[in-house]
Amino acid sequence: MGLFINRPTQKQNKGVPVWFMRQAGRYHSHYQNIKKTSDFMTMCKDPSLARDVTMGPIEDFNFDAAILFSDLLFPLEQLGMGLSYHSGPPTLEYRLETSEDLKKLKLKAPGKSFYQFQGDAVKLLKTSLPKNVSMLGFVGAPFTLYTYAVEGSHAGNLTSSKLGFYDGRYNGFLEILIPELLEEMSVQAENGAEAVCLFDTAAGEVMLSDYKTFLVPAIKKIVSLFKAKHPNTKIIYYSKLTHTNYLKTLRGSGIDVLGVDWRHDISEVLNEFGDEFMIQGNLDPSYLHYPWPLLENKLKELLASVKNANAPMDKWIMGLGHGVLQHTPEENVRNAVKFIHENFLYE
Repeated sequence: MGLFINRPTQKQNKGVPVWFMRQAGRYHSHYQNIKKTSDFMTMCKDPSLARDVTMGPIEDFNFDAAILFSDLLFPLEQLGMGLSYHSGPPTLEYRLETSEDLKKLKLKAPGKSFYQFQGDAVKLLKTSLPKNVSMLGFVGAPFTLYTYAVEGSHAGNLTSSKLGFYDGRYNGFLEILIPELLEEMSVQAENGAEAVCLFDTAAGEVMLSDYKTFLVPAIKKIVSLFKAKHPNTKIIYYSKLTHTNYLKTLRGSGIDVLGVDWRHDISEVLNEFGDEFMIQGNLDPSYLHYPWPLLENKLKELLASVKNANAPMDKWIMGLGHGVLQHTPEENVRNAVKFIHENFLYE
């Protein structure tokens, strides 16, 4: 269904499917109308509100996948770190500044019950979505969650997080996190998610050698554990600021889809990795702010580059190189999805 078979078209050929990270978000009037009477945490944790927010861009823009409206930091709340959004950006009551801080971590509840709000939202979405639209779950990847636990964000040089590779914080945190992350992913899969997205927005902040040594084993471990329980549920792994040599380390990992940012040549990635993975990406999100004629030309150029490289379009999921930006014009999103559906076609 949806992303994982060829999308039928009226022209008797096949079409590249499309969805955008953060397609349900602040740029969208549907989201803003719901937020007038709610707050972000409630919108995530009330299954009916999460369903309504998630459905907005499906009904308005006709994306080929719905991605659960949630936040990647809920495992940190489950670990007792006091997650809050009252000031706007997420804040924690404490950070993992030394290995001694690992002793403060304490589960709030059994994982299955803690994450059930996500499962209930997925279940509601499965009854609301058209049959040809894929249902995607959403979690943070291990390293990105770790950087939030240490730094309070995933921005900057992450020096403290990198020191934690060697002082016990990283391994100690993952020992507690991985079982929780598996529970979160399983709750989403058990309630109908056809794929679960692992978002690793901090991955490109480390050197390739550190990525191989520290990040890849954790990624492979969570994917292996998840696939053992849910062999038919796909894994979509997105990393930001990584390059081709990083992606090569993920061969044989069990990941089904690699999401790449706009710094990659999508044709090269499709040709290099299309034998093992589907590839999602990778329009620059800023392009969606351009006047439509210019944005249309950028889409045409992207499509032409893939066709001219004879890249495998049947392995492509069209998307952005990161999430939809806050002030993106809605009409550009609507026009872009329509253009992709009508023109990103192949035999």
